[in-house]
Amino acid sequence: MDMLLNTARAWGLRLDQQQIEQFARYSAELRAWNTRVNLTAITDEEGIVARHFLDSLRCALSWGDTPSSLIDIGSGAGFPGLPLKILRPELRVALVESVGKKAAFLRHMIAVLDLRDVTVLNARAETVGRDPQHREQYDVVTARAVAELATLAEYCLPLCRVHGRVLAPKGSDIADEVARARTAIERLGGRVIGVEPVTIPGIEPRTLVVIAKVAPTPAAYPRAVGVPARRPIH
Repeated sequence: MDMLLNTARAWGLRLDQQQIEQFARYSAELRAWNTRVNLTAITDEEGIVARHFLDSLRCALSWGDTPSSLIDIGSGAGFPGLPLKILRPELRVALVESVGKKAAFLRHMIAVLDLRDVTVLNARAETVGRDPQHREQYDVVTARAVAELATLAEYCLPLCRVHGRVLAPKGSDIADEVARARTAIERLGGRVIGVEPVTIPGIEPRTLVVIAKVAPTPAAYPRAVGVPARRPIH
């Protein structure tokens, strides 16, 4: 946990002892559950800290004005949504996860970590994006390791309020992916405002794509479940 504390501090993010203990418990529970539910291929504590916790927390440097609400698409084992909730306990957070066993793990972690104002939505992003309770209701939308950016934009932008941001952690070589996604992003009401380098101790360079929501998403989007992945907007 020293790497977590020191790197967060270098980024200007403060973690107190209770938060460090929450991250330690999260790591332990993740490894325990992973023996029976396929949650992550990364099972050593240093890898979990670097590739999951720090990669998640880096989003907080790029979310603009301090947000009050966040929705995490394809949350899986909770990244980046749960680490960001631990960092900012006042955030209202929704975690969207279509796989039932993973959704069960998320609910377990919320209870174990005693987190308040966190909702798990066991549903597809396309369905949530058409629900008036969630459509264009969030200051920040996050999604990691879910899909190519053109498809991801259709999952995320319908949920983001105008003037909010979509944050998509990605690998290092993404110039072509960003270029392929520009038409989709613009049609859905977004604009790429940053492709930021991310440096985390001990792992390869990464990037964070930052998309601003500049106009409402047209009512036709998101399309039916499965369509954004099969036929990305070009």
